[in-house]
Amino acid sequence: MPPYHEIFVGLGVLAASVVFVREARRRGALNEHSLMAVTGALVGGAIGMRLAGWLETLDLKDLWLYGSRSILGGLTGAYAGVLVAKKLSGYRERTGDLFAPAVALGMAIGRIGCHLTEAPGRPTGLPWGVHASPATPECPGCLTGQAMHPSFLYEVAFQLAAFAALMWARRRLTQPGELFTLYLAGYAAFRFLVEFTRANEILWLGLTGPQWFLAAGLPLLAARVTIGWRRGYYTPLIRRKVMT
Repeated sequence: MPPYHEIFVGLGVLAASVVFVREARRRGALNEHSLMAVTGALVGGAIGMRLAGWLETLDLKDLWLYGSRSILGGLTGAYAGVLVAKKLSGYRERTGDLFAPAVALGMAIGRIGCHLTEAPGRPTGLPWGVHASPATPECPGCLTGQAMHPSFLYEVAFQLAAFAALMWARRRLTQPGELFTLYLAGYAAFRFLVEFTRANEILWLGLTGPQWFLAAGLPLLAARVTIGWRRGYYTPLIRRKVMT
């Protein structure tokens, strides 16, 4: 089988890089500091995916094999990588708003590779359930021919919608960092919910590992969005222009 996962991840990274450069140029922020932030994101993301994958398998020899498929670990690592890169270069400007639409589009493309190579989701009786190849790794439902949730396609749809929304909102939000905050909060909430359709192992109280990871961050993100709302940061997104 062709390496669809790696191909689409590569295409996603390429698309995200193009969007980042275009947005940075539009904002007048395309310089050596912002490019170093991108480098930090790529390096940190690669390390984060593999470390998270190792924690899932608890087997060091499987670090490279499974690590590249941990999106939450990659996002966490990328965020840490940007912070380190900015610290090293002495760059104090916020870069999250440059990354938000780029990450959304990149993940939408990358998840297509996941859909083509990984276990789709939990069994479902819904009419859009999909059947995967019996050779799909770690997929008991694939062996029995069960219809399963196309969970990765749910995420593709979310990320494309998020990309469109972010491109619309980027000219309206003037408070630095709020575009990225809204994206993180929206994706965290979506990912928590979509996990109920994923094929990930349930750890405790009916929740998967990613859900327990998100459960720690969701209250913080909700508090952050609430603060922004009270301070009027998001008013331009809901205020209608009055015709005179």
